[in-house]
Amino acid sequence: MKPYKLLALIIASTLVLTSLIACSDHEKQRQVIQQAVAMESSDECHLCGMLITRFDGPKGEVFRKELGDKVFKFCSTRDMFSYYLDPENQRNVAQMLVHDMSKMPWGSDSIDDKYFIDAKIAWYVAGSEKTGAMGKTLASFSQEHDAQAFANEFGGQVVTFEQINIDLLI
Repeated sequence: MKPYKLLALIIASTLVLTSLIACSDHEKQRQVIQQAVAMESSDECHLCGMLITRFDGPKGEVFRKELGDKVFKFCSTRDMFSYYLDPENQRNVAQMLVHDMSKMPWGSDSIDDKYFIDAKIAWYVAGSEKTGAMGKTLASFSQEHDAQAFANEFGGQVVTFEQINIDLLI
């Protein structure tokens, strides 16, 4: 190989590698996960207006792209997904968080805000006998085996974030 072709290949490879690293760092910075905001006794559900902490089951939080640190809190994962599945809202959501029921017992007096997880990587149980503020809700788990154990005990089916649709919420 001629020296100028080798030099051109080295320069091109270096440029490609440098741009890939730069894109990777930029992407990591864009995907910073919002920190969960504590559920206060006076907080109302963004969708239905009910007091959030008075009801059993996992809760949810949504951060919208254009609103920065403003958080929308939900009394149940069902209400959070009802909000999210509206196409107008879906495209504006930056981050969604749900309670990790792998680490938190079901109950309104056991809400612990240190156990929020990214909703997009959680496992869910739809159609169980457990209810939330608005009736049926989706139980959210960080571990698939915990979701399956919950479904075995309380009924329902294990689904991923991508499988959730309006039919699962009804």
